Amino acid sequence: MVAPYTARGMLPSVQIAALLAAFAGLFLGSFLNVCIVRLPAGASIVGPRSQCPACKRTIRAFDNIPILSWLLLRGRCRDCDAAISLQYPLVEAATALLLAACILHTGLHWQTWLDAALAFFALGLAVMDAQTLLLPDAFTLGGLALALLLRAAHPAPNRLQSVIHAALAAALAALLLLCVRWLYHWLRKQEGMGLGDVKLLAMIAAFLGLPLALLTLFLAIISGALVAVAYLLRCKTSAQQKIPFGSYLSAAAMACIFVGKPILHWYLGFFR
Repeated sequence: MVAPYTARGMLPSVQIAALLAAFAGLFLGSFLNVCIVRLPAGASIVGPRSQCPACKRTIRAFDNIPILSWLLLRGRCRDCDAAISLQYPLVEAATALLLAACILHTGLHWQTWLDAALAFFALGLAVMDAQTLLLPDAFTLGGLALALLLRAAHPAPNRLQSVIHAALAAALAALLLLCVRWLYHWLRKQEGMGLGDVKLLAMIAAFLGLPLALLTLFLAIISGALVAVAYLLRCKTSAQQKIPFGSYLSAAAMACIFVGKPILHWYLGFFR
């Protein structure tokens, strides 16, 4: 277990690294916005350059500075005055905060790379699923591959064992959700969960390990159920509403990066 740094005992180098991570996170968040908009639509994230959705004018480089450009333009396109979604600065700020938080949580440690990568992918997938009910393979399977690559590049001598454990965790997590999916289809004769959720949980397990992936699933089910009940009570209707379960899985995974291990230790303490 990697002990988090306390605020008083934190090394200055960790604080500087957190600031640098936050700065880099702003630009990674800008790229993440491109992925969020283009991947569910099946468009390339390489080109062409970003355009205003309303007037189709190419966005100038000085109008594409994370957060600052949105503030200076007051959330409006320079050419046609169309509103620019608040999503853009929020995703950029969230990415910066998450990356900085990962460093402040575990310090200058190899685990930080895994946590930061998971936070990046999970944030993007949470927004994509909430907006489109789609979880693109480029992020779920791409994130799974990156988790295995990062573990394979670990400088410790037991890196092969780490890769094998991560691959097994991903396979078992995927199998669990597949069984739930098949059982629901058998009972209700309809699809209740997409394969994207299966791939997403496999990715989470590769990053966090199986115990934390199971905790992620539990937290996602509880939070999703609470939101669904609140929605039904508010709308006073029994009409079926599709729930972006991938968003709940992603949010729970981001939470488990920081509080997952303490929750597991607290729970397991009841059995000692």
